Amino acid sequence: MSKYKQISDYLVRFLENEVRKTSINKVVVGLSGGLDSAVVAVLAQKAFKDDLLCVMMPSHYSSQSSLDDAQELCEEFQMRVITSSIEPMLRAYEKITPDMDNLRKGNFSSRMRMATLFDISARENALVLGTSNKSELMLGYGTLYGDLSSAVNPIGDLYKSEVYELAEYLGVSQSIIQKAPSADLWDGQSDEADLGYSYAQLDEALKLYVEERLSKKEIIKKGVDEKMLEMIIGRIFRNQFKRKMPVIAKLTSRTINHDFNYPRDITL
Repeated sequence: MSKYKQISDYLVRFLENEVRKTSINKVVVGLSGGLDSAVVAVLAQKAFKDDLLCVMMPSHYSSQSSLDDAQELCEEFQMRVITSSIEPMLRAYEKITPDMDNLRKGNFSSRMRMATLFDISARENALVLGTSNKSELMLGYGTLYGDLSSAVNPIGDLYKSEVYELAEYLGVSQSIIQKAPSADLWDGQSDEADLGYSYAQLDEALKLYVEERLSKKEIIKKGVDEKMLEMIIGRIFRNQFKRKMPVIAKLTSRTINHDFNYPRDITL
């Protein structure tokens, strides 16, 4: 059995178990036309069939090719899909906030998409699936209460380079696999341009630092660029707050996330 068949089978079971133990049987996925959401959608289709709803949420910054790729994916894998544009909300906010830079536009767009997706999930009595990979989570490359929000995330322990390989195994179209990573948050936005390095470079260093727990000196000896490594480590530490629930000041004997940590699957 291949590595990615095992991973795929495991993640399908993981989704089934984690969603259905909540007594909810449906899921929604925000579909951008990019790699990560495509992989999550295909895994969810295997687990939930018609109980999966894909939601495309374009803005005036979305590329037509991304929308076409998302639509083609849904047709190929027979996934239900609807479109709910965030353009009116984003344009309205841009009008009253003309000084927004690209970062603020991107964060606002991401949060409007997640607000839309959670509202649809309430209407459908469904859970929202996350689409952030491990590279993004470690680097803090995501928007708090935006694309980082979800009820269940099947790919959060897969580096971006591994998501590419899983996509190949799952049969995701080459038009999605080969495109430059971008969230279409503003005109010409590119993930790797924002980060300054390719995901292949970043993942090599991340795996040495996170998985093998090597020191900076040991990683540099392996030929990893020192400037990039400093950037990676700095981002990991600065963005720890994005990977945690809000910190609660402890005042009682049983405080949420301190010493009241019942698992989600506890039975009464």
